Amino acid sequence: MDNNKHQLKKQIKKRIPKDWLCELRIAYRILVEAVNDIKRTGIVNLIIITTMAAILTIFGVLFRFTISLSSLAGELGNVLEISVYVKNNAKTSIVKEQIEHIKFVKKIKLIPKEESWASLKNDLSLQNVNNPLPDTLRVKVDKPEHIPEVLNKINTLSGVEEVGYAKELSKKIQILTNVLNTTMVFVIIISAALTITIINNTIQLVIQSRKEEIEIMRLMGVSNWYIKTPLVMQGAFYGFISSIIAVLPLSWVQGLLLKAHKFFITPVSPYAQSIVIISLLLIGIAFGASGSFLSIKKHLQV
Repeated sequence: MDNNKHQLKKQIKKRIPKDWLCELRIAYRILVEAVNDIKRTGIVNLIIITTMAAILTIFGVLFRFTISLSSLAGELGNVLEISVYVKNNAKTSIVKEQIEHIKFVKKIKLIPKEESWASLKNDLSLQNVNNPLPDTLRVKVDKPEHIPEVLNKINTLSGVEEVGYAKELSKKIQILTNVLNTTMVFVIIISAALTITIINNTIQLVIQSRKEEIEIMRLMGVSNWYIKTPLVMQGAFYGFISSIIAVLPLSWVQGLLLKAHKFFITPVSPYAQSIVIISLLLIGIAFGASGSFLSIKKHLQV
């Protein structure tokens, strides 16, 4: 029965012509209410925005450093190669073809034993000594974390005499990547918790100061969204202004990171700074609006 009533209301509502001028007036009124709520908060606005800006600045700086460090870790991982030494009685071309079919193998470079021996003879000034070196295959893997799996499969090939790679460096790169990802998740959670708590307490004060006004609006039959929207907009406003302030120190951080990339001769992501700025704006607004919405649900039964 209730479902039929709900469907009937929806059908009637669809048939009622929309008064766009009235809609605009309501939107304007909501905006005015949001501005008035911000004015009522007074000096507390400055405290809220400063605190949120500090939290978002820490997040933005860490996020920007994480992108650069991840890029550096990726570059170090890309230079890691597995050195495969082929048995003298095995055909190098066959071993190379077998390795090419292994999953995650990106590239294989053949270094003939004659080339390696010629280079070694020049370096050590060796004369009248037979070439003891085997053919070498330099195997590149798509990602550092796949190296152990590829290494194990190469070891099972009958034509392979020995396999070597920078095991310790690979482990350190993997640990660094995992630490960066974990740290970022931790920072996002802490930032969200602190921001939402601050907004929650602020909106609670606004609700208390407007308690009688809200009760009158309820008695007059004002819709819930008309009461809620200005408060959500207030939280979003705090998040937006705080994000703008948090973006300012990023130019200084960007300069430091560019110097670091230049020193380590690693490429800089052209979109890194833009990604961080957009993320700050979206997260600031989202956290601010979420804090307001949760506070409304907790302290305002509408």
